[in-house]
Amino acid sequence: MADVAVIGIDIGKTTFHLVAVDASGAIQWKKKHSRAQLMRQMEGMPGCLVGMEACCGAHHLARELVELGHDVRLMAPQFVKPFLKSNKNDYLDAEAIAEAVQRPTMRFVPAKSVDQLDLQALHRVRERLVSRRTAVINQIRAFLLERGIVFRAGRRHMAREMPLLFTDERSTLSPRMRMILQQLWGEWRGLEADIVTVTKEIAMIAAADEGCQRLLAIPGVGPLVATALVAAVADGTGFKRGRDLAAWLGLVPRQHSTGGKSTLLGMSKRGNSHLRRLFIHGARSASLHMNRECGHGPWLDRLEMRVHKNVAVVALANKIVRISWAVLARQEEYRPPVPIAA
Repeated sequence: MADVAVIGIDIGKTTFHLVAVDASGAIQWKKKHSRAQLMRQMEGMPGCLVGMEACCGAHHLARELVELGHDVRLMAPQFVKPFLKSNKNDYLDAEAIAEAVQRPTMRFVPAKSVDQLDLQALHRVRERLVSRRTAVINQIRAFLLERGIVFRAGRRHMAREMPLLFTDERSTLSPRMRMILQQLWGEWRGLEADIVTVTKEIAMIAAADEGCQRLLAIPGVGPLVATALVAAVADGTGFKRGRDLAAWLGLVPRQHSTGGKSTLLGMSKRGNSHLRRLFIHGARSASLHMNRECGHGPWLDRLEMRVHKNVAVVALANKIVRISWAVLARQEEYRPPVPIAA
């Protein structure tokens, strides 16, 4: 055991495959453990470098291994894949993890705290409820369209018209269809109430968190965006600069350069899609309501003269992300840009 310097762990639901290597990279042993056996094995070993893929259950296991004195590092699975040799099985996966974790240029994922995971769970629950609500609304619209009834676009307008539909005696809806629509309308109202409850809880967390309060001062950042960012990156110190965070969220152009010729394509759309979508929605709202005579208004006006408005919105989202990183990592208050005199 004293010769072991690095351990690669391939995580499963009930079984874990371990590959231990020494300082020279030679494999010392391979083992398969249950969760209880894994903890007993790691508890009896001196502190070493432990590599795992950042997947479901990895953050909890990482916290437990850190308490046992090990140096735990999580990696994105797509960065481990190039180190997999020949065929694929659990031991080869663990061996690839052990090799990848030693690379000096490897990018690691910070282990999330319990509070971060709880906040992330709230956002995922809300996202699922919103998706279900959209599905119910679309189904109601489809049923009504088959009966020649069309409501104008907009969820709130349709919510006002639904009660009037059930009391309209001139409606051509059959009794069975009325019953189906009433059931869907009840499901819609239940989902709406659940979404409001989760949103209020997220707003309460944002009001109590110091980092979220600093983020809320940035145009385009609300309680949803602030809490989602804190849940994903904590204080942002896992990134060296704001542009790294923007690249991680996929808000930068995808590059395909060769032969010394630089070629930039559309936005890469990598990383956390939920957080990226929230930032883009926030940037779109900010572009519609901001004062164009101060702050980022003049810059956005000049940009919209050269590019499409959607491109300008993504560029504004990129700028908001970089400002958010500076506010979080440096623990400073947001300072609006001072307009440059003509």
